[in-house]
Amino acid sequence: MITFDTIIRGGTVVTDTETLQCDVGISGGKVAELGENLSDAREVVDAAGKLVMPGGIDSHVHLAQPSAPGIVMADDFASGTRAAAFGGNTMVLPFALQQKGESLRQVVKDYHAKADGKCYVDVSFHLIIADATERVLGQELPALVEDGYTSFKVFMTYEGLALSDLEMLNVMSVARETGALVMVHAENYDAIRFLTDRLERAGNTAPKFHAASRPIPVEREATHRAISLAEIVDVPIMIVHVSNRAAMEEIARAQARGLKIYGETCPQYLVLTEKDLGGLNMEGAKYVCSPPPRDEPSQQACWEGLQQGIFSLFSSDHCPFRYDDPHGKLHPKGRTSFRWVPNGIPGIETRLPILFSEGVGKGRISLNEFVALTSTNHAKTYGLYPQKGAIAAGSDADIAIWDPEREVTISQKLMHGGCDYTPYEGLSVKGWPVSTILRGKFVVRDGALVGAPGAGSYVSRAKSPLAAPR
Repeated sequence: MITFDTIIRGGTVVTDTETLQCDVGISGGKVAELGENLSDAREVVDAAGKLVMPGGIDSHVHLAQPSAPGIVMADDFASGTRAAAFGGNTMVLPFALQQKGESLRQVVKDYHAKADGKCYVDVSFHLIIADATERVLGQELPALVEDGYTSFKVFMTYEGLALSDLEMLNVMSVARETGALVMVHAENYDAIRFLTDRLERAGNTAPKFHAASRPIPVEREATHRAISLAEIVDVPIMIVHVSNRAAMEEIARAQARGLKIYGETCPQYLVLTEKDLGGLNMEGAKYVCSPPPRDEPSQQACWEGLQQGIFSLFSSDHCPFRYDDPHGKLHPKGRTSFRWVPNGIPGIETRLPILFSEGVGKGRISLNEFVALTSTNHAKTYGLYPQKGAIAAGSDADIAIWDPEREVTISQKLMHGGCDYTPYEGLSVKGWPVSTILRGKFVVRDGALVGAPGAGSYVSRAKSPLAAPR
């Protein structure tokens, strides 16, 4: 009698709360049982000496997203989710970006068309609100939240995306009424424009001046303002991609006052610095992202944020543009000023190995904290738990098998996405995902792609428990 479809045998099972020596029995795409010496399966996977962890959930990625005229994002859903799978992820949450004048409902429909049948891992969409009209806020957004699009992002910077404080308050009010969670990109748009104009007038147009145009006070002020607006409306918010101590401390103070303010940071703020933007010619363009990488004290602060629970999420903010490409980082306008360099870097495939090596491997965080920061907390934050982010009876069998001893030097030649470079080129890491299982079926097995486009599905989400009324 066959009890299980698959048994993962002999590995160390790690969740956000436990580390167990046990087998994992899988049936019908779900975890059926955890136990010792499980038997009677169609297939037994030997995980001896390996770690068996919930598949990563990268809840902040950009795929197939519209960009400025003449600029094309490097990853569509096929290439981006393939790279995610090789990086030990079983789910990603990209953004359906509304532009001025667009119906939010139509944006979602069009974004589904880009994803349908192309994904190697599961996906779910956040919304980006750029045009906060009465129709969007009064009709489309509440209806979409009820349909399972339970989180949306607002920007405090970027031409065509930045919302005024009044618009932010109106969006936050809809979130409070509907139980949705608001994500905030916190940088002061007017301050960035002021500094950018001043730098350009002085002839300071190389990529390295991107960092000078967005110094720490630009992020700290906007973080404080976003928290203040959220406090006025009495709504939870997630401050995304925090890069420095000053902004982190704004979040920590709000949390100490009992406010539902949450934080996220990313690999670039742990291992890159603003010096990386200073490469010869246009090499620095490879590191242009916002907020920019800071300095080593800021790196230490971001580690403290992860260790102290100020940041509950560790995401990639994967936003890939090819480097050696006139439709990417070497766009003709980008050569005239950092202002026009496509903003964002790839990282969907390297997020987990970097945190594992630099965090777990160097004693900064535990294995259980690693699982929480890269998977379980994302599921809990965005209405996916316990279907996702867990290895427990009844949960989806979304599992990454890791070799904790494997040493790898990160290189573009090892990557599987659509970008032509990695900003982490030459970084040595210890610990690497060797197999990725989505709902009980291998997508990547022993380092080889065995899944197909369409293996991943769109997943509708419940409302975030973080956004529940007080």
